[in-house]
Amino acid sequence: MNHFQSIARVPGDPILSLMEAYRVDSHPGKLDLGVGVYKDTQGLTPIPKAVKLAEQRLLECETSKSYVGGHGDPLFGQLLTRLVLGADSKAITAQRVGATQTPGGTGALRLAADFIRHHLPGRGLWLSAPTWPIHESIFAEAGLQVSHYPYVDADNRLNVEAMLAALSHIPRGDVVLLHACCHNPTGFDLSQADWLRVLEVVKARELLPLIDFAYQGFGDGLEQDAWSVRLFADALPELLITSSCSKNFGLYRERTGALLVCTADAEKLIDIRSQLAFLARNLWSTPPAHGAAVVATILADEELKNVWVDELEQMRVRVTRLREGLVAALAPHGLAQRFAHISQQRGMFSYTGLSPAQVKRLREEYSIYMVGSGRANIAGIDAQRFTQLAQAIAAVCGGR
Repeated sequence: MNHFQSIARVPGDPILSLMEAYRVDSHPGKLDLGVGVYKDTQGLTPIPKAVKLAEQRLLECETSKSYVGGHGDPLFGQLLTRLVLGADSKAITAQRVGATQTPGGTGALRLAADFIRHHLPGRGLWLSAPTWPIHESIFAEAGLQVSHYPYVDADNRLNVEAMLAALSHIPRGDVVLLHACCHNPTGFDLSQADWLRVLEVVKARELLPLIDFAYQGFGDGLEQDAWSVRLFADALPELLITSSCSKNFGLYRERTGALLVCTADAEKLIDIRSQLAFLARNLWSTPPAHGAAVVATILADEELKNVWVDELEQMRVRVTRLREGLVAALAPHGLAQRFAHISQQRGMFSYTGLSPAQVKRLREEYSIYMVGSGRANIAGIDAQRFTQLAQAIAAVCGGR
């Protein structure tokens, strides 16, 4: 019997396919704006100095490679929770929030998905349109009913009114996924006034928010980016938060993240954590230890933490300047106004407004790679090549 005969091939992941196409492209002026990682001025994804120092310390002091528990490293969970919610968090003080360490932010999303499916049966899951494509598959594969609320219109503008109107009609008790900051893939973020309005709708419809917090520190700053998360944690009895250390600690391949759960009281938290440990046991048994140990080492040491905060701020400022530089480079082509939104967006990504056909021309004629939707990784821009990039965009857009 040929057991595998009927198994068909699936299309490759579009972003991973872009990586391969870029790799084999021999054009000397090629530019990768597709893959969602931070890059420095040399086009490399650096290891932060604070991470290297923490790893040296671990190399000297680590005494075991045994498993960590089902919830991961307790110190990591404690310190990451404080980073996300703030040292003066009411939820922390009341001991009604706990962290379960996961293999990256993606693992946290999958754990949240399984938790919802098993313990909140029948609840729908609502995603922004558009959202990170992996959101779609993670929740669908977990067996959840996935629906969408509007976020960015066809004219590439954030539509808060349409979002609020849709949220106001979501069935009571459903789960709504919200991007805390640096919305992926669009880069369009809600204002504080917008967040307050979203909170009121969430309360009125008795929705359960699942806040995806993958880019803390890349928007307006470590504390500023956490404003919406802390608002919801203080105002609501129950909340799910997925946190990732991939971007802000540069720990992409170490797969370091956590699912934070806020409950009505400390007693209920014990119940929920028991269920999360059971679910995690059947997903990955116990999480990988190294990245979490690095993060805990940095956050527990004032000197290392200061080094890390400075490095993260430098990355954030660099991305902001790249946004401004690109818009300025487009000005001589009469396109500064058309692409002004790029400098107003936050984080590494931008919904540029380029069409799939224009993106295709950029790749085929100029070896400039970005996702077909027009999403560009701004951190991949080489500041020395603003003119080249602007000329190519102008060529495919018909600028003067």
